[in-house]
Amino acid sequence: MLSGGCLCGAVRYRSGGPALFSIVCHCRDCQRASGSGGVPVLGVPKSSFEASGPVKAGRTPGGSGRSAVRNFCGECGSLLFGTPESDPDLVTIYAGSLDDPSRFVPSDALFVAHRPPWARLEMGLAEHPGMPGA
Repeated sequence: MLSGGCLCGAVRYRSGGPALFSIVCHCRDCQRASGSGGVPVLGVPKSSFEASGPVKAGRTPGGSGRSAVRNFCGECGSLLFGTPESDPDLVTIYAGSLDDPSRFVPSDALFVAHRPPWARLEMGLAEHPGMPGA
């Protein structure tokens, strides 16, 4: 079970399914959305995910041509999870919003070709210049 929520406590979520992947994404979209050098995310099956509270969604064009949807608290603005239209069976949880952030154990870093020099992680992650398999 994974659980988490926003800074003010108005939004809570949980997922009963296991994480399908755990990555750090350094694409420019994630950098701009988070205000950082990359976003640590884990993917879970949408069928195992539920959220409650004042969730708002922001949509931007994704690399797939479909919208990248980032969900945040309507009260405090905390970035919480994504619901990408390119994979409607997936939810991506932003690791910083987990109740227990130690549950996030990344294996890969994506879009490292766009990573700022100051955002390099020395964690022994498999690094990919873009999206693997694309």
